[in-house]
Amino acid sequence: MKPIIEKKSLIPDHQFGFRNNHATVEQVHRMVNLINAGLEEKKYCSAAFLDVSQAFDKVWHQGLRYKLKKLLPAHFYNILESYLHNRFFYVDFKGEETTLRSVLSGVPQGSVLGPLLYFIYTADLPTSNHTSLYTFAHDTAIIAVHEDPAVASSHLQNHLNKVGDWLKEWKIKANATKSQHITFTLRRNDCPAVTLDEVEVPRSDSVKYLGRRYLTLTEG
Repeated sequence: MKPIIEKKSLIPDHQFGFRNNHATVEQVHRMVNLINAGLEEKKYCSAAFLDVSQAFDKVWHQGLRYKLKKLLPAHFYNILESYLHNRFFYVDFKGEETTLRSVLSGVPQGSVLGPLLYFIYTADLPTSNHTSLYTFAHDTAIIAVHEDPAVASSHLQNHLNKVGDWLKEWKIKANATKSQHITFTLRRNDCPAVTLDEVEVPRSDSVKYLGRRYLTLTEG
C-alpha cells in the first residue's frame, strides 16, 4: 500500500509519527522554528496542546471502513475490511471469563498496520491557513502567530472549533481540562483564553510535547 499512499499523499505533512525520516526531534525543531520566528518579530504565539484520550483504541470501525473504501483500491479495501471484521475479545480474571464481545473500535496495537490505519483515519483532521498543526501519532498541537494577542487566539479558537466538530463526528475524544494553552512571547501580556467543546483550556506556564519541555519566554 505504501506506493499508493505516497502517490496520493494520504498521510498529511503535519503527521510525523511512525514515518521514515520523521523523528520526534524533527517535529520539535519544526515547532521551535515557528516560535522563534514569532519571537524575533515580537509577535504572540497562542498554542494549544491537546490531550487526545486512548486515540488508537477509539478508531471507529465503521468510519475507518468508509475512509478506506474511499481512498484505497477495492482489493486493498477488501483485505483490510476482512482484517477488521469479526474481531472479538473477552476478559479472563482469576479464572472467571466473560462471554465474547465484538470489537467495534480501535486498531490492533502492536501490529504493523495499526499506526497506518490510524493515520488514514485521522488524515482529514482539519487544518487552517492561519495556524500551524503538529501531530505525532495522537499527540496534537496547534499554534497561531500574530502581532495582536487577541487575533492570535481568535485564529487558534477557530481552528479548535473545527477540530472539536471533527472529533465528535469521528468519535474520538479530547479532554479539554487536561489539554494546555500557553503563550510564547517576549511581551508582558498573555493571549486570551481558548476553549475546546465549550470548555476552557487551562493556561500553563510550561508544556511538555513529545517528552521535551518548553518554558514560557514571558518569564525571562
